[in-house]
Amino acid sequence: MEDSKIIELYLERDERAISETDRKYGALCHTIALHILSDEQDAQECVNDTYHRVWKSIPPQMPDNLKCWLGRIVRNIALDLWRKNHRQKRYNGMELILEEMEECIPAGSTVEDRLEELELGRLISEWLRTLSPVDRVLFIKRYWNGEPVKDVAKNLRISANKAAGRLYRLRNSLKEYLEREGVSL
Repeated sequence: MEDSKIIELYLERDERAISETDRKYGALCHTIALHILSDEQDAQECVNDTYHRVWKSIPPQMPDNLKCWLGRIVRNIALDLWRKNHRQKRYNGMELILEEMEECIPAGSTVEDRLEELELGRLISEWLRTLSPVDRVLFIKRYWNGEPVKDVAKNLRISANKAAGRLYRLRNSLKEYLEREGVSL
């Protein structure tokens, strides 16, 4: 079913919208949540919470790209659950990804830091647009979707070692770019 038809079902408050969303994007949402949480049950809970949030959000929101919008929602829900459970030391699914990125991305907690995070997001988006399509996909699949390096490498038809090396160079490139733009790391 086309995304526009699925959105129409949400607008009409037709419960088939959820089943059609699940049929078309359930596997993607589940994969994103599972890569972040490393727990099957919690990943399924995140997917269900995503559908509930979408049901409550349309209307008034009208996503331009349903796939990306769903991906962002499930990722945010999974990260929130990961943070909550991480405080309880239950998971290590995101540990490696966060360790890899800690040299590139500063941490913050104040209002000023939040504003800096928004600027940081803009700068990272700008940097991503300078990458080749393959490097952009590699970076996003690893650091946005949380996919394991070996899975990303297989998807891109390169060796895991080559993917790891490219990711290392991409992180260094991002770090250099952010430093040139005045971001203190």
